[in-house]
Amino acid sequence: MSSPDSYRIEVQAVAEFVPAQSRPEDEHYVFAYHVTIRNTGKVSAQLVSRHWVITDGTGKVQEVHGQGVIGEQPLLAPGDSYSYTSGCVLETPVGTMHGSYQMVAEDGRAFEAEIPPFMLAMPKVLH
Repeated sequence: MSSPDSYRIEVQAVAEFVPAQSRPEDEHYVFAYHVTIRNTGKVSAQLVSRHWVITDGTGKVQEVHGQGVIGEQPLLAPGDSYSYTSGCVLETPVGTMHGSYQMVAEDGRAFEAEIPPFMLAMPKVLH
């Protein structure tokens, strides 16, 4: 029988504004986010799908569901980590993202890995 510690995934995400792809005059703000997923549990687990909640500066919410991340469904053994970069577009210079990854452990148990909230912000907008 497995303990709750068997199924532990830590997620860290950091966003950056992409000025070269943004057009503030058209309310088009592009952000890249860099995610590291680390298996701190005791069993291997595969990331099978994702759920993002993206909120812009006006409170407008977009939800994104999809298979894997950037076209992959990485399998993480205990101690392994996986990093990737993706992006999103907002109509405001600030916003937030959070969500979860749906994981399946090698023993067949499905569980969720929480993606803690992180900020999307154009430089010099927040003090």
